[in-house]
Amino acid sequence: MYTLRILYCFLFFGLGFVSDAQTAFVKGIVLDQNNHPIENVNISCLNAKALTNETGFYQIAIPANQKVTVEFTHISLKKSSLKISLKPNEVYVFNMNMNEQEEQMGEVVINNKNKKAVQGIITFDAKDIHFIPGANAGIENVLKTLPGVNSNNELSTQYEVRGGNYDENLVYVNEVEVYRPFLIRSGQQEGLSFINTDLVQNIDFSAGGFQAKYGDKMSSVLDITYRKPVHFGANLELSFLGGSVSVDAVSKDNKWSAITGIRYRNNSLLVNSQETQTNYTPTFADIQTNIIYQSSTKWQWSFLGNISQNKYLYQPLTRQTNFGTADAPMALSVYYEGQEKDKYDTYFGAIKTTYEVNDSFTLKFIGSLFHTVEQENFDILAQYRLGEVDTNIGSDTYGDVTFSRGIGSQLNHARNNLDALIANLEIKGFKNWKQNQIEWGVKYTKESIRDRVSEWEVIDSAGFSINPPLMLPKNDQPYQPYTGPLAPFQYVYATNFTDINRFSAYAQWGRKDNLGTNEIWYNLGVRMQSWEVTGDNLASNFQTVFSPRAQFAIKPDWKKDMLFRFTIGVYNQPPFYRELRDYDGVVQPDTKAQKAINVVLGNDYSFKMWERPFKLVTEAYYKTLSDVNPYTVDNVRIRYAAANNATAYAQGLDVRLNGEFVPGTDSWISFGYLKTEENIDNKGYIARPTDQRLKFGLLFQDYMPKIPSLKLYLNLVYNTGLPGGSPAYADPYLYQNRLNDYRRVDVGFSKVFIDQKVGMSNKKFFKNLKELSLGFEIFNLFDNQNAITNTWVRDVYTKTEYAIPNYMTTRVFNLKLSARL
Repeated sequence: MYTLRILYCFLFFGLGFVSDAQTAFVKGIVLDQNNHPIENVNISCLNAKALTNETGFYQIAIPANQKVTVEFTHISLKKSSLKISLKPNEVYVFNMNMNEQEEQMGEVVINNKNKKAVQGIITFDAKDIHFIPGANAGIENVLKTLPGVNSNNELSTQYEVRGGNYDENLVYVNEVEVYRPFLIRSGQQEGLSFINTDLVQNIDFSAGGFQAKYGDKMSSVLDITYRKPVHFGANLELSFLGGSVSVDAVSKDNKWSAITGIRYRNNSLLVNSQETQTNYTPTFADIQTNIIYQSSTKWQWSFLGNISQNKYLYQPLTRQTNFGTADAPMALSVYYEGQEKDKYDTYFGAIKTTYEVNDSFTLKFIGSLFHTVEQENFDILAQYRLGEVDTNIGSDTYGDVTFSRGIGSQLNHARNNLDALIANLEIKGFKNWKQNQIEWGVKYTKESIRDRVSEWEVIDSAGFSINPPLMLPKNDQPYQPYTGPLAPFQYVYATNFTDINRFSAYAQWGRKDNLGTNEIWYNLGVRMQSWEVTGDNLASNFQTVFSPRAQFAIKPDWKKDMLFRFTIGVYNQPPFYRELRDYDGVVQPDTKAQKAINVVLGNDYSFKMWERPFKLVTEAYYKTLSDVNPYTVDNVRIRYAAANNATAYAQGLDVRLNGEFVPGTDSWISFGYLKTEENIDNKGYIARPTDQRLKFGLLFQDYMPKIPSLKLYLNLVYNTGLPGGSPAYADPYLYQNRLNDYRRVDVGFSKVFIDQKVGMSNKKFFKNLKELSLGFEIFNLFDNQNAITNTWVRDVYTKTEYAIPNYMTTRVFNLKLSARL
């Protein structure tokens, strides 16, 4: 395999053995009229020549910045040709069909202004996403390998970007903003991401410094476009974690097209690998469709719909967690009673119509409705025993707790219900005038939330009830008699009927120009949002914020292919419902918008190595934040103070090298440095809950040269430990603790039986299949123990509190079958 070439890459790159010739590349597959690969096709362009291999694959270098003709010839087929113009180091994928009857001629002129790179947007090839191994395979799984994107929870699809939290990321599907459930508190409850990978065509991601056309969040934007089918097709995927099926359909007159996907997921394989023995019965399922109607050449209508039902039944039984040192091993043994029953039902529908007034002016109207009904009910009694472990190998009690240092119990109760309805109406305009692009939009949002939170926790140690830490008089049993009232250790009860009306608008202007022989791009825009919070026993509150933003990029006329970017902007984030609710569950309508001033300086360097294209992307960033709303994170649950009583900053460096480490595949190596701190009530700066200092990610694809249908996919992530693990009630200024580093490697092996390069037409059963593959995956290859939180066990006799890590999943094996018609 080519795996060792990663090491060679660093050696070559460090020594500067790169080529900067003004060339570009055309590659692809040559097929016959039956879509079978053709070997020994001659491809020529000026003095360059190439030959297809047994799979029909070819790659040829052509001169850049000029129109050239690429010719395809074969001894038994008619000649075919392609006229094309590419930028330096650009790679264009072209699949040619040759036949015996007529010559094939075509022209592709690529006027690649690299708009996405100019904006600092990363794009992905959707076709390989579902092959990348991960406990939650999909687009978010790939995002977590990028610099600046962090997650220490493989069971969750949520992610943190450049010091922000989960609530600071925008997600769009077909230009419609999508939402996630409110009450989710752990990754194993999450179920399915809204994004159905089987339906995706384009994936754009920005880690910060995005344009004004995107919404009011402080961290990132993920912009997904579902594909428009052109013919009938179907996809099927089955694994030990569930399955999915999608169908493409097109009407005879091509005016109607639809793509529909159904998914089912069961996390039992992963959850059962954790230390807690459970009866775990999840049901995560959804159906999603995107219907397009082309009423005329100028007018298009589309409907995006989704129905999702997540049921979560969790009954813990026992748990034993070993910790301590080799000389003094300890263990926590827990015996559970009770269960948890959660249900999250979401319904989403959006209608979008696009009208092309003329060739340079387009209008879009979007209306969407999101409804979520969520229930969270649990009563779980945990009785624990903390003690020393028998390390005598010959003992009958080897590995068991033989001497108890503490005993106690913990009872958790919740009856939480939420019903939220969010409606959006939006109109957008796009105008191209000469080399100028003008975009604008106006949007109205109505959010109606009905919420009841009722949860409490009772703790006792050695039979003595533990009162809340700040409660007076203090319970100091058994050392002092206590005659005061008994109270739950934690107690939250609130009922909220809240309505939020939002009006937002944006306008931006972009232009591409020349400065001498250099190409330059600039974009200026501004957003505004006004919102009002009303509800039972809430005073009406009206606020308005403005967010100006600017981007500038220049591509010097150098021999080296360089692009420089500079972005500065204000990113106001008006509070969503979760940010309005304080630690006691009460809505605070006067909560202000958090404000970030974001500065990003970036560079893209495209070059050739091993006669293949590579790109090195570097971005340095600094964010200063004001009116910060402090929060705590427990697993994936975020609880806000609902008070803008802090300031903060985030600074860092992101580096990503991607390219064809192996011919015909795309891989990358990522490195990120981040430092983010906050100052609450002018007490001084301390690490924020998302202060993930170092990040290393690797996504690597490989295949066996002699057997190209046997492929390998490697997904590696290393993150330094996050601040956390301290008790939820602890003052972060008095108790700063970090979890251990997060280390995880997922690997997948895939055997492709049928694709465009490998045919099985002689098998009647397989004759209609376009793709068929069988995969074997190993999650957490090295069986690393990664902790997401700590459980704190108290001993009233010694007044000692022990931090017991709550470990994530261990090594798990999975089989996956994929097929496409």
